[in-house]
Amino acid sequence: MDLSATRTRLPWPSLAVLGGATFVMVTGEMLPTAVLPQMSADLGVTQARTGLLVSLWALTVVVATFPLVRLTRRWEHRPVVAGALGVFAVASALTAVAPTYEATVAARLLGAAVCGLLWATVNAQVADIVPSHGLATGVAVVLGGATLGTVVGVPLASFVAQGWDWRVAFGALAVLGGVAAVLVRAVVTDAVAPRSADERTATPVGQLRPVLVVAGLVGLVLVGHFAAFTFVTRLVADAAPGLPGGVSGALLVFGASSAVGLVLVGRVRDRWTGTALLAATMLVAASVLALSVVDGSALTGLVVLVAWGLTSGALPPLAQTLIMRTAGPEHRATAGGVIPVVFNLGIAVGAALGSVIVERSGPAALPVPAAVVVAVAAVGLVLATRPRAAAPATVQGSGSLVEPAVSAPCPS
Repeated sequence: MDLSATRTRLPWPSLAVLGGATFVMVTGEMLPTAVLPQMSADLGVTQARTGLLVSLWALTVVVATFPLVRLTRRWEHRPVVAGALGVFAVASALTAVAPTYEATVAARLLGAAVCGLLWATVNAQVADIVPSHGLATGVAVVLGGATLGTVVGVPLASFVAQGWDWRVAFGALAVLGGVAAVLVRAVVTDAVAPRSADERTATPVGQLRPVLVVAGLVGLVLVGHFAAFTFVTRLVADAAPGLPGGVSGALLVFGASSAVGLVLVGRVRDRWTGTALLAATMLVAASVLALSVVDGSALTGLVVLVAWGLTSGALPPLAQTLIMRTAGPEHRATAGGVIPVVFNLGIAVGAALGSVIVERSGPAALPVPAAVVVAVAAVGLVLATRPRAAAPATVQGSGSLVEPAVSAPCPS
């Protein structure tokens, strides 16, 4: 057997299983929004209180991720992913049989806590098993499962809730979580060791400070993006009647474009990840700003939604790839925990910011400040990723986020 070829080949079965895990995680996170009326009526609470289950989920991810990552930092990643999926399945089952709203909250908090650990550990596991040249592709494949969770999992859960019961939807999620846990143990490979002493020498030393910088800036991008996206249906309301399917059709265009953007990330060479992230950030800012001139033009609205979807879909995998590559094996566990915490904070703050602006000035006032926030993050990325002649990227003391000039061999 050609061991060199084995080590450079992407572990597609492992990536597919980990993508399935992210599908389960995102479906579970957003499931209350899909079964909101049925869940509220059965538990005897308002829809607003049921909607809080999503906010409490995000807050729990932020609070619980780092302690759990620290607790499990010395364990192998694969059993942690499998074990956390098992707990996630139990939490989903408990939600399915919860007799009261309070019991539902408790079950959801358990699921949210392990979901933060899952995101952190899956990120680290992908970096463990994928050769350096294929990291962008590996991240894109795994995040593809998360995209399918939003595009397929949530609507399917809504269909199940309408046809049967919201508890059936959570029961099905519990089964999927259990199956995913078993597949992770059976299919996902162990970490790939460096091929040789030469490769270990060529691999850049991981750096933590640049990881925190780029994660914070990407979190700022998400603040601006979600400030606008939270109210996307109102921002395109005038143009939507001219689109096939109206508002639903507009959302479908955005979702499909995001999926295409995710696929395109897999074609980005490792040395261009930072540049591609910067370009995507600038285009997100431009797309959000362009929402202010859509008005009633269906064609303009369609172009803006496609551009916005493509770039915002590409941004998370580009950011995760750069963060994990910059962290290196030395800081991989910490970086894996930083990603869900910062991203969830960005989403929560962005939605809150958008709500404040809409409350005070209406949705028409939203695109400009949201775009400014993203543009500020883009300027920060320009400053953070510029080359520094005095400190090559492969030197341990470098603070640069520029990817190293020397990397693992990349196939032609």
